[in-house]
Amino acid sequence: MTSFTRRSLGALSAAGVVGLALTACGGSGEDDATGAGASDAGGAEAGTVEVEDNNGPQTVQTPPSSVVATDNRTFETLADWGVTLTAAARTLMPSTNPLKEDESIIDLGSHREPDLEAVVAAEPTLIINGQRFADYHDDFVKYAPDATILELDPRDDQPFADELKRQVSVLGEIFEKQTEAEALGTDLDAAMERVKAAYDGSSTVMAVNTSGGEIGYIAPGQGRTLGWTFEALGLVPALEVEGASDDHEGDDISVEAIADSDPAWILVMDRDAAVSADDPEYTPANELLDSSEALAGVTAVAEGNIVYMPADTYTNEGIQTYTEFFNTFADALEGKA
Repeated sequence: MTSFTRRSLGALSAAGVVGLALTACGGSGEDDATGAGASDAGGAEAGTVEVEDNNGPQTVQTPPSSVVATDNRTFETLADWGVTLTAAARTLMPSTNPLKEDESIIDLGSHREPDLEAVVAAEPTLIINGQRFADYHDDFVKYAPDATILELDPRDDQPFADELKRQVSVLGEIFEKQTEAEALGTDLDAAMERVKAAYDGSSTVMAVNTSGGEIGYIAPGQGRTLGWTFEALGLVPALEVEGASDDHEGDDISVEAIADSDPAWILVMDRDAAVSADDPEYTPANELLDSSEALAGVTAVAEGNIVYMPADTYTNEGIQTYTEFFNTFADALEGKA
């Protein structure tokens, strides 16, 4: 049967880390609240921690007295760790994140309509910037000259899974959540190993995303969100297209092309599930794939070998998203063994 993850149902119903060294005493680590106000709450002595991000060595006040976050991949981790945010791109947060509706957090808007000047009122000591807001680095330097701007977007020349682990490892050093960060990395590794162990090494796989009622092709290697998983998991592509892109809606592909390639498995990222699930025009990915007459004879469809990413993937994409998806994929593979 078709596989759904927890967040899919809700919508439809430490490699790469360098330069981590404490330079002064931080908090006790026993308080639930972390970040802004944590120093006063726990009586911790403020200090600094030296970390390295995409731009080189960074000195971060610890605990940070005012934290701003714009990188979608960090939102779930920050919420789970109880980090207090003074400002964030709340508009971009998935509805699954409790911080989205927290009116005490200044909303910096979206990358398309940002309210960058609003960061001034937050008086940040740390800005966790990246992903859709990556191009606004210089603006944050202008509006918050005293803040450390930390950018941990996955680097193109490094294994993506290692980059996800690097991100949470660095954040773990800053917020004294090293144990939790290590666990996130271990969980990701374990989920990926489950997929590798259950996959037969020969069944063909296709990755697609859906948006606006259309199916887009996610190319092995460079395709958005799932492209990297082919090499990382040793998956055999059902189709490879020259000139493929990493476009957020995927590349145009006809259902006939999918049918002709006859994938044994289809992996799906439903973009609209994260951004327009309440729109009357929204068509869930499972309806597009399961109800298509042209795809009825495709092995993946006929045998129910369609695995959906969490519904909030497009606005999340953090380490937890991939861990959950890989475990769901492993469950499906093991169920067919």
